Amino acid sequence: MVDESPIGLHRVVSPSGFLPQAADVLDASPVLWPSEVRIDVERLNLDAASFRQLVVAHDGSGDAVRAEVLGIVERRGKMHNPVTGSGGMLVGVVSEVGATSPLGLAVGDRVATLVSLTLTPLRITDGLASWSGESEQVPCSGTAILFARSIAAVLPSDLPAPLALAVLDVCGAPALVSRVCSAYSAPSVCVIGAAGKSGSLSCAAARAAGASSIVGVVPSAAEAAALRAAGLADEVVVADARDPVALAAAVCGQKTVTVVCVDVPGCEGGAILATADGGTVVFFSMATSFTAAALGAEGLAADVTMLVGNGFVPGHADLALDLLRSSPGVRSLFEARLEA
Repeated sequence: MVDESPIGLHRVVSPSGFLPQAADVLDASPVLWPSEVRIDVERLNLDAASFRQLVVAHDGSGDAVRAEVLGIVERRGKMHNPVTGSGGMLVGVVSEVGATSPLGLAVGDRVATLVSLTLTPLRITDGLASWSGESEQVPCSGTAILFARSIAAVLPSDLPAPLALAVLDVCGAPALVSRVCSAYSAPSVCVIGAAGKSGSLSCAAARAAGASSIVGVVPSAAEAAALRAAGLADEVVVADARDPVALAAAVCGQKTVTVVCVDVPGCEGGAILATADGGTVVFFSMATSFTAAALGAEGLAADVTMLVGNGFVPGHADLALDLLRSSPGVRSLFEARLEA
């Protein structure tokens, strides 16, 4: 008989011995083990890289995207995109708490999971009938399971659930940017993908951590106008982050900290070129090739520290929500994204 594991090993169906995130299939049964928590799911938030890949793969067909997401969950017992390797997170209401759960949650709590859907046992029970397949946020019914080592945040009462979900989906980014920027004295910062969710929060976090200047890089004139209106960057430039030479020229001098918040591959070289020796590159993107980043930095003889944004920093949820509350520019960008 399999023993219960605080990290969810008892839910792994195949391959045996794998961690839940790396496993191919999880057991998504709603019947709890003693240290688990069951959530009645209300809404998923697909991560940006996964959603973009699905849309491109299905030529923008919402019906096809919906069918693909449903199929992934049914096959794998979790929302784990096999192409991007990423998932997202969810919002729901706690429906049962195991007798030995250490999470401090109570039945009736409305929570957002702060662990990836790639390791969260998940069942969809409504066939995604309420989702068009055309947005990152997925209204649905079903159940999800949290392990003893999982993380969840009770949703704040002062924010709409879709808005809170969108913020909490990327709350690791601003927390890590704050930590990195605080290690330097008045750093100069470049945020690639600055008008997006993690990008706008990263700009606000850098400012709060004492950045001397912030350059926001966006791919289009429309996003540049939105970012300028939000007032989150000292300079806004339009550049293709996949073109390393053009990107480095556009940011006008190497920066102390560069943050990559895009949902397309191929931005590693430009981020490295844009960063000064002794500086830090934060890759907060599931589209990043860490092989390309490591070998690219070596080939450029770039003396930079490169960090993987793993989505967890202590206090990350509260920090991100406070940035949203205190920055009208951040909130305006998030609300516009939700309305699109």
